[in-house]
Amino acid sequence: MTTIPVVADADRAAPRMPADARARYRAGLTVPSSGEAPGFTQANLVVLPRDWAWDMLLFGQRNPQPVPLLDVTDAGSYRTVLAPDADLRTDLPRYRVWRDGALVAEPTDVTGLWTDDLVAFLIGCSFSFETALLDAGVPVRNIEQGRNVSMYRTDRDCRPAGRLAGPLVVSMRPVPGHLVATAVQVTARMPQVHGAPVHVGSPSSLGIPDLGRPDFGDPVESENGDVPVFWACGVTPQAALMASRPPFAITHAPGHMFITDVPDAAYRQA
Repeated sequence: MTTIPVVADADRAAPRMPADARARYRAGLTVPSSGEAPGFTQANLVVLPRDWAWDMLLFGQRNPQPVPLLDVTDAGSYRTVLAPDADLRTDLPRYRVWRDGALVAEPTDVTGLWTDDLVAFLIGCSFSFETALLDAGVPVRNIEQGRNVSMYRTDRDCRPAGRLAGPLVVSMRPVPGHLVATAVQVTARMPQVHGAPVHVGSPSSLGIPDLGRPDFGDPVESENGDVPVFWACGVTPQAALMASRPPFAITHAPGHMFITDVPDAAYRQA
């Protein structure tokens, strides 16, 4: 059994460089990556057998807001140009393993499961625009509260691609009402990490019955005057895996991302 270190809140919140954060994850630290290595892009991970790679590539092309592809590896490779010295098998804080669409494990290391047939997809993550929001004076409540971001399945379907189909998943951040326009403008300049929100306001318009019961992540508390703002989420492919049932897949655990060496500014439009 893997022993997960206990990390003090102050230590967890300390800014780190990407390689340092990845080394800590490789050593067994298991915490959500929001707020880690601020200023550097984080990525969702989906790993599928080569037979399913075209379906995933097409799913990303047809659904670019929830599935903005940043890199696709060669079959069998666990390296990415987004962080050349990193190892995709060990350098995320937590993974998910899927068989026939069912979640079967949440390990911290998938080295023993990696084969020459697997293709890895690195997908833009909304954690990457949190630094830009903070720089613009927009509070990020999940970071303030030391929680994973709230994520929800919606009643909106993604455009199917081959054998992959499923609902749009969104992340939600409470934003002070007078700063919603700023949040929209800031994130709209970063389309490769989900871009502008897909919805502002009533969660029922997305088929979300209760903000206090997210499908993934943690409930995040709003403050007086906050408005719920919803962005497309890179957990969307996991919902598609559940619906489409490929024989095998590996993903990140929601909120436990791959931290790249690429500055957020590289994906920020003027």
